[in-house]
Amino acid sequence: MPEATALQRPTTRDEAWRYADGAWLAQAPVDWLNHWGTVEVPPGETKHFNAFHHSGPQASGGSVHRTRVHVGAGGRYEHFEINASHIEYSRIELEVTLEEGAHFEFGAVTIGRANARQEFVTRVIHKAPNATSNQVVRAVQAGQSTGNYLGRIEVVRDAQKTDAAQNFRAILLEKGASANAKPELEIFADDVKCAHGAAIGQLDQAAAYYMAARGIPPEAARKLLVQAFIADALTAIEDRRIADRMLERALEQLDEAAL
Repeated sequence: MPEATALQRPTTRDEAWRYADGAWLAQAPVDWLNHWGTVEVPPGETKHFNAFHHSGPQASGGSVHRTRVHVGAGGRYEHFEINASHIEYSRIELEVTLEEGAHFEFGAVTIGRANARQEFVTRVIHKAPNATSNQVVRAVQAGQSTGNYLGRIEVVRDAQKTDAAQNFRAILLEKGASANAKPELEIFADDVKCAHGAAIGQLDQAAAYYMAARGIPPEAARKLLVQAFIADALTAIEDRRIADRMLERALEQLDEAAL
């Protein structure tokens, strides 16, 4: 009987964990850090996943959720998630493999305050021709919080006609907040469309001034701008009732003082 492979404890020296909370990783259960859930999407079928993570301001500790998804030929997997947890470190990781003609749609938001460190990590493997993927991640950080996105797209040899995109944008509501992005493309096919973009900054002051000049109070203007910013990640949800509820819950978690 072959020997079982020993589980490895990740550290911030590992590229995929470079922005993680090193102190928490050093004491977290190693089997928990290496645990993966699985999702199988049969050929031609569609599966949806929507989640909202929240913990009270007094919560502590960390959490890691890792999921492997396999999407069969012509299948579709849609995953929308908001991470508004206030614990020290929370990581949500997806590894998605796409067969021929499959599609992956991903929309994610981090909402941070205090010292929370939140991150989404994705690895999308275009295994066969004609597969498509679209990822939109938004971060709204206040206090001393940090929002991270590590996104990797892999296009294997002969996976022609791949169309893959990822976009990350962050708004820092206070001077102590931060955000990090690490987009990666690894392409071994020559007939593909792959794109990624990242931008980190403050609220659009010109837009806020424009709204204020038309009689909208500054606090209301800032909330409207943040609402539109978050909504970018949820526009692909077909059921608008679900999208509206997720957006409503996200706005409830924003630090009123920061807005």
